[in-house]
Amino acid sequence: ILHPHPQFGGTMNNQIVYHLYYMFAERGFSVLRFNFRGVGRSQGLFDNGPGELADAASALDWLQIYNPDTRSCWIAGVSFGTWIAMQLLMRRPEIDGFVCVAPPANLYDFSFLAPCPSSGLMINGDKDRVVPSQSIADLAGKLKTQRGIKIEHSVVPGANHFFENKTDDLVDIVGKYVDDRLGRLDAAAKD
Repeated sequence: ILHPHPQFGGTMNNQIVYHLYYMFAERGFSVLRFNFRGVGRSQGLFDNGPGELADAASALDWLQIYNPDTRSCWIAGVSFGTWIAMQLLMRRPEIDGFVCVAPPANLYDFSFLAPCPSSGLMINGDKDRVVPSQSIADLAGKLKTQRGIKIEHSVVPGANHFFENKTDDLVDIVGKYVDDRLGRLDAAAKD
């Protein structure tokens, strides 16, 4: 689970990252949240994307070494973390699900997601003053036109960019989405 922009206070202790961590863990996932380079006690300096992508790739490698028999691999990000998560998704075919919370489609270029290799959820608040809801709807709309994947887009009424006082609503929506996807994977495995 990748945290928001380090230069704007994003860390692995962000409330959304924290709650998503436990939501995935409760569903049996091996979950990792970590600080990008230069954040907290992590070494290095912020690299505006390339270094953070390398950090995320190394974190996924570490998780896979210690969990070689996983049946499903997902990635999640919050704000800036979604931009890094989606770049990692494009490089790692084993990732079969994603959750993007407040993806900054108005601030970063997401055109590399053509074609998007996996189904996932994009979620934002309708009171987000950092990322307008329409920019996320446009991104989700572009991805929905691709064959073989399903992109869901949810908007949380009254939520701002960091889902203040709406974190429970966010986690409920994400949890239901993950449960639904895992249920479909289980059903497909039985067929």
